[in-house]
Amino acid sequence: MSEAAAVQPSAAGLSPSAIARLIALLVPLGLLGGALGSQYLGGLHPCEMCYWQRWPHGAAIILAALAFTSSADSPRARNLTLLAALAIIVSGIIGVYHAGVEAKIFEGFTTCTGLPRGLSAAEMLQRIQHAPLVRCDQIQWSFLGISMAGWNAIISLGSAGLILILTLRGMRR
Repeated sequence: MSEAAAVQPSAAGLSPSAIARLIALLVPLGLLGGALGSQYLGGLHPCEMCYWQRWPHGAAIILAALAFTSSADSPRARNLTLLAALAIIVSGIIGVYHAGVEAKIFEGFTTCTGLPRGLSAAEMLQRIQHAPLVRCDQIQWSFLGISMAGWNAIISLGSAGLILILTLRGMRR
């Protein structure tokens, strides 16, 4: 590739760093939005490990949004984009583990969430009876034989890899 071609922005007029920053924002927004939509609109109740996958996406959204406060090619924006990619990787790794628990490759944690203190016995019984029992080792939804945790892993790790490649390409400019 000639030196002049390496300096040219992409066909959309965006630098590789700007595209990476955009992906770092849109992917976790889409994945977290899909998870919340499946919960509140689709009636799928998340298990504890589902929640674990959501927190890094929330962090990635904040980091990527902060990256938009600087020029896409600035060191600050690149560093924030790389941190967002790292958060997306963390969610993807948790997704791999969760999908492995669902496939019975790994043993899941046997802990459960507790009830708030200070409840009467009747209040605790009512909460327990009305709380959905969602196990981390059972698939609630799948597409093409891949669970939501599996899709989170695939999309998160793939997009984080793309973000890293684009950011590093932008640093060479």
